[in-house]
Parts: sequence; C-alpha cells; structure tokens
Amino acid sequence: MFDLKLSLPISVQNGGLFISRGIGSHPARKLDSWELVFVEKGTLTIREEQTTFTVGAGESLLLWPHRQHVGVGTFPENLKFYWLHFELHPHCSRPNELPASLISLPQHGKVRDPQYVIALFRQFLNEQEAIARSTALELILLLIMQQLSVAAGELPTAEKSGIDLAYKAQQLIRTQYHLTLSTSTLAAQLHCNADYLGRVYRRAFHLTITEAIHRQRVLSAEKLLLTDSCSLSEVAERCGFQDVGYFRQIFRKAVGLTPAAWKRRYCKEHINSD
Repeated sequence: MFDLKLSLPISVQNGGLFISRGIGSHPARKLDSWELVFVEKGTLTIREEQTTFTVGAGESLLLWPHRQHVGVGTFPENLKFYWLHFELHPHCSRPNELPASLISLPQHGKVRDPQYVIALFRQFLNEQEAIARSTALELILLLIMQQLSVAAGELPTAEKSGIDLAYKAQQLIRTQYHLTLSTSTLAAQLHCNADYLGRVYRRAFHLTITEAIHRQRVLSAEKLLLTDSCSLSEVAERCGFQDVGYFRQIFRKAVGLTPAAWKRRYCKEHINSD
C-alpha cells in the first residue's frame, strides 16, 4: 500500500444545486467563505455590495468572503444553478485574495464548455454524498476553476470590452424597460454604434436587444396583472407598451396565453394550492 498525503491550497465546505419554483429570493448575507456559482439555466441577478451581476446560462460568478450579497427580485421560474462554498488556506494567499500562483479567475464570466462544467458539478454532488470525506471534492473544485480560468484567458481584449458593453446594456434594460427603449436609444446612452451593440449583446445573451426588452416587460407585466387595481391598458403603459393590442401579442408569444387568460390561470392555481 502506497500512502500519499496531499496538501491542497483550498478546502471545500459544501455545495448544492438550486432549482427555482418561481417564488422567493436570494437572502441578504455575508459569509466567511468564498462562494462559486454556476448557472445552468435561466438568469440569476445578484448584488455584491454596490455591484449588480446578471449571470446567465453557462456563466459563473465568484462571490467574495466578508462582502454582503443579496438577490435582486424574485427567482425566475426557469432558474437552475450550482453553488460551492470554499476556503483558501491562510499560507497560500493574503486575506480575500486568490493565490496568483495557483489560478486566475474572473469574478463573472462565461465558460467555454458548459456541459463539462455541469458534469463536474454533478460529480461533486455525488462525491459529497459519500460517508467518508476525501480530497475528491477539492480536486473537482480545482478542475472547475481551471475551466473558468481557461475561458477567461481565451477572451481577446476587444471581446472583453464587447461583453462589458453588453452587460451595461442589460442593466439599462432592467431599469428602463418602462421607457421608450430600443437598440438606438441604448447605444446613445452607452456612446457606441447601435449595430455593434446589437452584435455584442446577442453574442453575450443569445437574444436580440428587442427580445430582451420584451422579456423584461413581460416579466413586469406578470407581476402587475396580479393586482386587481390595474387595468390591462394601465399594465401595458406601465411596462412600456404604447399599444394594448401589441402588448397582448407580445405577452401571448412569450407566455403562451393572453394576459387575461394568464391571470385567470394564476389565480385559480393559487387558490387550489391553499
């Protein structure tokens, strides 16, 4: 028998898989450990201190220890993400700093091979169920980190700049969806060419800017439709639609039901669930 003791620069606390039911939100908390999040499906919006991150499918987010983070809004129904809490050994780095000699990770980025990263997370969860604790969890985490690091290193400067621009546009869409909004108005605010903005946004989010604006407006309309005080025209106007007929058309295309039918179904399901 050959016994080999491994001394790794990182130690895992725990991990898990979150699958949203479309209710609740991420609590506000401040952890002593690092947290690594990887979104398999949907979009997670979370704020760390004063910075808001919109993490889409195939993207990762690294949350720092001793910084408060909190979810923004209600969990979307289609959201599915993995999470890991880990610590760095004190001798490997200064406080709140990843060891430069080990690996270089982006705080937020898109991975090159999402399916491989998902497979690693699933393997991690399987190993976590084992009765005897082994170094397998740390080794899997290092493999995940290696994938995130490789993806970040492959991005040329121009592409990184384009991704940053796309995320700025996304943040404007989330806060200004109720106003007259288009690719041109967003490009004017961001001081860039409209065609270029449309290309980098689609590359980052796999949606056109128009589709993203419609999606954000429909999400807001779903919430407003639950209040009896709002008429259909009021809901449409408050969500940025100038024409009620066009609002119905976009809502039905996105949800599969007219606004009125969606409201009736939601109320019925809510009552039956009591």
